[in-house]
Amino acid sequence: MQTTQQLAPAAPGLTSPDLAPTPPAERTWGTGNYAALWISMSLCIPTYMLASSLIEGGMNWWQALLTIFLGNTIVLVPMLLNGRAGAEYGIPFPVFARASFGVRGANVPALLRAIIACGWFGIQTWIGGYALYQMAVLWLPGLATLPPVFPASWALETGPALVFLLFWLVNMYVVYLGVESIRKLLVFKAFFLPVAAVALLWWAISAGNGLGPILAQPSKFTSSAAFWAFFFPSLTGMVGFWATLSLNIPDFTRYATSQRAQLMGQALGLPTSMTLFSFVGVVVTSATFVIYGKTIWDPVVLAAKFESKLLVSAAMLAVALSTLATNIAANIVSPANDFANFSPTRISFKAGGYITGVLGVLIFPWKLIADPSGYIFTWLVGYSGLLGPIGGIMIVDYYLVRQQRLDVPDLYQYHGRYAYRNGYNLAAIAALIIGILPNIPGFLTAIGALDKGAVWPALVAVYNYAWFVGFLVSGGVYLVLMRWQTASHPNALATSAAHPVPSSLAQ
Repeated sequence: MQTTQQLAPAAPGLTSPDLAPTPPAERTWGTGNYAALWISMSLCIPTYMLASSLIEGGMNWWQALLTIFLGNTIVLVPMLLNGRAGAEYGIPFPVFARASFGVRGANVPALLRAIIACGWFGIQTWIGGYALYQMAVLWLPGLATLPPVFPASWALETGPALVFLLFWLVNMYVVYLGVESIRKLLVFKAFFLPVAAVALLWWAISAGNGLGPILAQPSKFTSSAAFWAFFFPSLTGMVGFWATLSLNIPDFTRYATSQRAQLMGQALGLPTSMTLFSFVGVVVTSATFVIYGKTIWDPVVLAAKFESKLLVSAAMLAVALSTLATNIAANIVSPANDFANFSPTRISFKAGGYITGVLGVLIFPWKLIADPSGYIFTWLVGYSGLLGPIGGIMIVDYYLVRQQRLDVPDLYQYHGRYAYRNGYNLAAIAALIIGILPNIPGFLTAIGALDKGAVWPALVAVYNYAWFVGFLVSGGVYLVLMRWQTASHPNALATSAAHPVPSSLAQ
């Protein structure tokens, strides 16, 4: 076996303090840490909106909860599979992706993942900004009547836009201060949101005359065919909700004390916390129909209906603060690392955070969550068609091609076993493209770029299963191409054992 001294130093363009393997002394996360991570990540406004969008779409309470539980149980599988490599070798997602895509080709999945995180950053920032707008307009009614300054196609009013911009600047200021500055807000969120959720649940049950009338609300589907037509894309959307984290979970499991810690912590934390918090969204949204005669799926809009100015102001300020904490923890750390992987010597964590912030505005987040169909069918299902193929390729590569053995030093070399052709594994790139292609016609019809009548109906239907189709197609194609490649070059993947992590990398 090679010794540490014989190993070449990491290439400067492939490493940085954020990308280097985590040394054993810093692997301190236990089962409780991972369970707490998922509880904290799940307790957010988009989770509430995820559940309420299913009610608004026509499901009854138990259909919505079952769909959410199934989706999160399914996505837990790739979460645990990808997380294993992070815990074993202490490497983050962009570095793990180098094994399958190549040391340069890993920028492709990393940037795709980063761009989607930018979208989530924009959505969370819009939610927080709109909550502050709802508070501000109570005290400054003139905000609601400001003359329009944006094109009508943007569907953006001036008042909400101004407050959104101010909240966006607060997010960027936190990035400037560094992630450590958000710790107190995360503690606040951990205490506040559960209390707020229970309070909202109590209000819904009280105002809705008990749970009976609320849970008695029937499904709005008139036939089983209509239900299944909504269920399958909704299930894909539930998987897509955490498809981002199912890829970059090594960014967190690299700090695990053991494999058992990350396995048990995630298995206990993800499905349960998502389902329990979603129950609040389901009950409250069902209650709004009983109370107001129509379903209100956006909790910010609902809170604005309360009569007390002080109560509304306190609720909106709390929503904004908890959203700020979630945004930095969930939607800045990972994309900042992904952008840094593109050019470690030029893009720092802060620069990656600023890039995330700018792109998060350019995706027009207010349009993505303007209605439940856009939130599920356009956003969640749409990007799952990109991330499913990446997940399929990485899991097949690690478990079936490499038998869970990686040469860590070579992950940081331009001329090691993961160099492939000029740093790109063409088999992975080809498998990624082939896995994405089947979902493109359905996506184009979902956003209105193509008329449904102009596309073969089977291709439109495929889009309902975007994540699953992409995962299976890309994973299968990649396995075939890599086995063919191995048969042509028998020594290409030879690695009898994983090399130790040299001290120069583990700093």
